[in-house]
Amino acid sequence: MTVPGRRTPGPTLGEPIAVSGPSADWSRVRADLDRHGAAVLCARQDDWRPEGAGARLRALLGHDWERYLELTQPRVRARFAASRALLKFAAAAALGVRPQSVELGYGLTGRPCLRGYDGVHISLSHTDDLLLVGLATDGAIGVDAECSDRVLYGSGLGRHMCTPYEAERIEAMPVAERNPAMLRLWTLKEAYSKAIGLGMLFRFTDFGFSPDRAPTDVLRPDGTPGTVGAWAFHTLSFAGRYTLGVAVGDAGFGRSTDLAAATALDPGIVDTLLAALGEEEQEAPARCRG
Repeated sequence: MTVPGRRTPGPTLGEPIAVSGPSADWSRVRADLDRHGAAVLCARQDDWRPEGAGARLRALLGHDWERYLELTQPRVRARFAASRALLKFAAAAALGVRPQSVELGYGLTGRPCLRGYDGVHISLSHTDDLLLVGLATDGAIGVDAECSDRVLYGSGLGRHMCTPYEAERIEAMPVAERNPAMLRLWTLKEAYSKAIGLGMLFRFTDFGFSPDRAPTDVLRPDGTPGTVGAWAFHTLSFAGRYTLGVAVGDAGFGRSTDLAAATALDPGIVDTLLAALGEEEQEAPARCRG
């Protein structure tokens, strides 16, 4: 898992951006992307609940409309629509386009991406009434959220999610700190596995973090470093109720400074394409005469 020779990506991250609905101030999204290379947005599902299932919602969901109709449970359907709406508005703020023009694609494990534009990477999570979106321009991003009062320690889950190193460190901590440490580990592991596109296919006992200090690298099961400088990890708190985990990777190509979809193509590539098309048009009449 070690990737030598890369700088540490996204060493800083802004506080979660609370967005209360489509009419919210989206300027901080671009500001955080410019400053940190990543932005994290939080919203209440009720603030993004769709009003009916008319033409406006269909236009916003785009290719996701058929998936929306296939969902039979009203609660699941409402969450699906709300999360995709939030994700599209967030991506639109970064790209400088209308939300209706943003189309989502999905990898084999369900990881979302922006169709036709890879300058901004995205991730999505939800828990309880919270919707969480991550955007990044340095490379892949993964986000996860859990209710801070969720009990993980002592529930038997530890043997399925902790490496031997993590289990040993947690048991050495004061009792009151063990469950918060487990929550941090869980959200970081979820975030990292989402970022690399494996989801739950990557066993949580095969990689880990330092449970008793700020995470800097992915650790092997014995506690030795596994990803030196290739990733940045963050644990955040939101509204005093949620624990957030964020993983931001470095793709090795530097940060995308021009995110506007209208200027996404490199001018040199455009000139080359136009020149090639011009040559084809000149050759076509000659082939017809032949």
